[in-house]
Parts: sequence; structure tokens; C-alpha cells
Amino acid sequence: MRKSAIIGLITIAICVGFLISLNADTSSYSTFSEAAKDPREFHVMGYWEKAKGMYYDAQKDANHFAFYMKDEKGLVNKVVYNGTKPQDFERSEKLVLIGKMKDNTFYASKILMKCPSKYNNDLVEVKEDGQVIKYN
Repeated sequence: MRKSAIIGLITIAICVGFLISLNADTSSYSTFSEAAKDPREFHVMGYWEKAKGMYYDAQKDANHFAFYMKDEKGLVNKVVYNGTKPQDFERSEKLVLIGKMKDNTFYASKILMKCPSKYNNDLVEVKEDGQVIKYN
């Protein structure tokens, strides 16, 4: 075999491996019960359970926010977010949490909120440092 053919095959193999690794980390929306079975990070979509309230005391610990969320299957679970309470959390229609389940509590690393709007529906990402990013 010629040297150029070998280099071409190696390059193609590397590209295929790269594409497979990109596709392997994508995730779809899950439920709390699916997240409880696996220690990986999951995206869980649901609604804030307003009747159970929320806990946030900025004077005691500004980086601890806890609330209850109902997932798409109707399962209600406690959620803990190690960051400040997102602005306009009370107005959010739908939530997407990114995080892991541990001991029947979902520990969110990110909170995406769908806020009500008169003209469009925006998803808002709140990072741990309080930075807000809007997506259309």
C-alpha cells in the first residue's frame, strides 16, 4: 500500500471516531426516575411545584436554592441548586434542569427557564455566577 493511502485511511478513522464521540454525549430529556437509575448528568424538564414553595435565604447562604419540581411524568422531587435564585423564577412557565440525582434529591448544575412573554417564548439559562443568557 502506498504511504498516502495509509495516511488517508488513518485520517478518515480519526474523523469517524471524532463524530461518534460527539454524538455519544448528546442527551434528550429524562425524568426523575430515569435520572435516579444512573449517576450521569441528565436534562429533566418539568414545572415548579408552587404549592410546596421554595427555600432561599441570601443572608444565610446565597448559594443555596431549593424547590420542588414536577417532571413530565408527574413525579415530584426536591431540587437543590448551588447558586443564587434565578431572577423571575416565580414567573417561569417551564423548567429544564441539568444535573444529577443523589439520595432522592436532584442536584442541578444549571437551570433553564421558559419565561412567559407576550411576543415570544425565550429559554433563559442561569449560570452559577448569576449570569443570565437568553435563547430564542
